[in-house]
Amino acid sequence: MSGKPVSLKVLAAHLDLTVGTVSRALNGYADISPVTRERVKRAADELGYRANKTARSLSIGTPETIGYVLPRHSNSIAQTFVAQLLQGLGEAMSMRNWDVLVVHADSPKDELAQIDRLVRSGRVGGLVMSRPLKNDPRIRLLQGLKCPFVVHGRTGSSDDYAWFDVDGEDAFVTSVDHLVGLGHSRIAFVGAPLQYQFTQDRLNGYNKAVKSNGLPVDPDLIQIADLSDDGGEIATSMLLDLPEPPTAIVCVTDSMAIGALAAIRARGMRPGKDISVIGYDGLKFGVHTNPPLTTMAQPLAHAGRRLGDMLLAIIDGDDPIKHQELQRAQLLRRETDGPLERVAGPINVSKREEIQ
Repeated sequence: MSGKPVSLKVLAAHLDLTVGTVSRALNGYADISPVTRERVKRAADELGYRANKTARSLSIGTPETIGYVLPRHSNSIAQTFVAQLLQGLGEAMSMRNWDVLVVHADSPKDELAQIDRLVRSGRVGGLVMSRPLKNDPRIRLLQGLKCPFVVHGRTGSSDDYAWFDVDGEDAFVTSVDHLVGLGHSRIAFVGAPLQYQFTQDRLNGYNKAVKSNGLPVDPDLIQIADLSDDGGEIATSMLLDLPEPPTAIVCVTDSMAIGALAAIRARGMRPGKDISVIGYDGLKFGVHTNPPLTTMAQPLAHAGRRLGDMLLAIIDGDDPIKHQELQRAQLLRRETDGPLERVAGPINVSKREEIQ
């Protein structure tokens, strides 16, 4: 072939297919058979066809780009969460030759402004949002703008929009039940601000399991702090200062659990021996903490792929409420959970340095 770009029309004529069929095959539509999709893709590669995204966007009236506003509190640890989610989202979009535009917001007000700007500018055909609040103004804004969107998580009322979530209440029932099975009876909860629906869901699970296991309900064992490793460290320090500190802690995120481990080691205590810690998220860095972090793992890359598939289906005309999916987290045991083994007396400096 010459160096001149091959058009979609020429590619369709070469294959003796309609332009619409070729276009849908190249964009991964399920109504085109796998055999035809592979045949079209092979011919496109052989002829050197490259999609003109600008022309196509103008022809269909929808930009082939979706937006993702980077959540607030995205410190270096929390960004690992975002990276795993975006990995799956990017995979789903690339199957249809769509792009993902990621923008950063400095505050809740700025986040609303960024969403409004992206939608009104026509730069995105839909949005994915995460970390929903109990009553989230972002959802009302997107509904008012009539912009297709899907949410990673749920709000207090989640009947009228598309979402993918992991059952946080069930996960914390599992965490507490597991710790009770290891002999713990004084189990604490370290959570993010209750404006986040996921914190409320996980706290509900904690309270449910505490009561079902016949454990005493102690408000001092519930600590709410900033959604960060620093917040987890501060909350855990307060728990360890109690006259009767907990023997185990469940944290609403792996990020907060990292802070909990830091607070425990600062007291010369051994995570998983003197006190147990269970995080939530299943982030990959958890295998590299000292000791490796036990966690309730949620399928972040899979969630990203499902969010992408859902959003594309909605953009193609599906009813958003048809796309609501709830999955379960899995207990991933590493080394920060175990039966209580309190050391006798203060730990010496050399031993403390060894376990850090």
